[in-house]
Amino acid sequence: MKKQHHIINKVKTLALLMAMAPVSTLLFSSCGDFLEIEPRNEIVLEKFWNEKADVDNIVTGCYSALQSDACIRRMMIWGEVRSDNIAAGTNTSNDANLLNILNENITAKNNYTEWVSFYNVINRCNTVIKYAPEVAEIDPGYTQSELQATIAEMVALRSLSYFYLIRSFRDVPFTREAYIDDDQRMDLPATTFENVLDSLIDDLESVKAQAVKRYPTTTPIYQTGRITQDAIYAMLSEMYLWKQDYDRCIEYADLVIESKKKLAKEFQDSRQMTSSSDDENFSRTNGYPLLNNFTTNNRFGEAFGYLFADEYRYAQQEIIFQLVFSDNPSINNMPANAAVNEFYGNDNVAVGLLAPSDYVLEDIAKSSGRTIYEDKNKKLDARLYFNCNSGNTSIAKYVYRDLTINTGSNAQNPAVEYTRKWDVNDNGSNWIIYRLSDIMLLKAEAITQKLRDGSDEDINKFNEPYLAQIFSLVNAVNKRSVCQNVLADTLVAGDYMTKSQMEDLVMRERQRELMFEGKRWYDLVRRARREGRTTILSQAAMQKVTSGGSLIANKLAKMDAMYWPYYYTELKVNKNLVQNPAFSSGENSSYE
Repeated sequence: MKKQHHIINKVKTLALLMAMAPVSTLLFSSCGDFLEIEPRNEIVLEKFWNEKADVDNIVTGCYSALQSDACIRRMMIWGEVRSDNIAAGTNTSNDANLLNILNENITAKNNYTEWVSFYNVINRCNTVIKYAPEVAEIDPGYTQSELQATIAEMVALRSLSYFYLIRSFRDVPFTREAYIDDDQRMDLPATTFENVLDSLIDDLESVKAQAVKRYPTTTPIYQTGRITQDAIYAMLSEMYLWKQDYDRCIEYADLVIESKKKLAKEFQDSRQMTSSSDDENFSRTNGYPLLNNFTTNNRFGEAFGYLFADEYRYAQQEIIFQLVFSDNPSINNMPANAAVNEFYGNDNVAVGLLAPSDYVLEDIAKSSGRTIYEDKNKKLDARLYFNCNSGNTSIAKYVYRDLTINTGSNAQNPAVEYTRKWDVNDNGSNWIIYRLSDIMLLKAEAITQKLRDGSDEDINKFNEPYLAQIFSLVNAVNKRSVCQNVLADTLVAGDYMTKSQMEDLVMRERQRELMFEGKRWYDLVRRARREGRTTILSQAAMQKVTSGGSLIANKLAKMDAMYWPYYYTELKVNKNLVQNPAFSSGENSSYE
């Protein structure tokens, strides 16, 4: 039986390698041939890891694993679906697990709590980190600098995967070891959130200098579709924010911002950037190189196409890292974004399994008293239309390919034209992990934590420079989205003079800027961790329900409950895991 068990695992390992490599690089014609030739370990070490091309193929497989449907769905669900942004859409009852999450009725048997897809990415990255140095020793064409860049890339993808896991589950099994042998121990106990986060930061700090700074212009997809030094800086900025090391968060955010300013200047000098003369020096956005949203003749919406459609050349001005998909997967051998296609919608289904919550739609419809969008922006915030098509109550972001906002003669009631959706099953929208406005607002959030509470003269004097910095960042992001040719500030600095006022403004700006991008729930969790209570998180979760709000509030009153339970099968195979106490034994949803 033991010999048969090992043979089965050899087949599984070969299947993993085959999945990671393009068809043209497959080494064997069948598993039968493989089993007749020689043991697995000898093949992996002696017949596969021989040259740089072998490493490159597995690196490509690491990205493919991260952009798998299973990973993208969990990025969306873990980061967004429990928040006030999302409600049930069309035929949601067909997915009972999704419906239970929307109702905050989460158990350890919910399939979306399964994390194997992320550990798949982690193990692939660990495998490259283990074997790439050996390849460099035997392939003279694989230089030391290329090896170091590979290691940096794999450490970053591994760290990103773990970062998703700890933000979702808090404490998780952590290892830097590649699992390549049947005899290795796999039932690791969970490592605490704090220790994993410190390890991720240490790892990224150790490789940041070796990462690729910028890929050649001949590979435009790589500029945002592969890990760069800026992507590592962005990850470090957010990780330090979660660690509550605000100075380091700001330091790395500034590195990203300065890099993007330099790139924008190069675009201007080479005339690659299309923008109006008013935006040539980014005066509209306080000097930050955000993509221009103005086209011409009272028309707006250009930034939408650059960010959420398939325009690579200009998108890199703002996007830092994204997972790249194709609208023609059968031809160019790249996957379509199936998760967005099903969850958010397509040209065949106006509303997917998920939809904007009534709370979001009602806020859009209001002319005053808004809690997400600013009253002063009236109907002129482009994100009212970027995020949602309120005409058919659907999510617009990632679903529509083109959007034009025409203020025309009625500036307070723009005409909005949604011209194209991605084809059903051929959604080519890229999934953005980091973009510049996200980093700017992370920096703004970090600075708010340097403010002092109170309003006496000494405190006001201390807070004044910090308040100015925060407002400049938030106002820049906000002004980019205001549909006015000649722009006067719609936010007024004098309205945000205390720590709590500014903190709430930053949170609102992040919500409307990054809505449906898998950020909102993590923002709420981060704030709850910082404050030591779930008050704001539970209030947000209750916003999207018309009944049962008190039950949700009771559940989310516990800090443990804002995380997810371990999937029940993990507890069966790993006896060292102890279930999140908010989910009892893992067999049901009861609370202890």
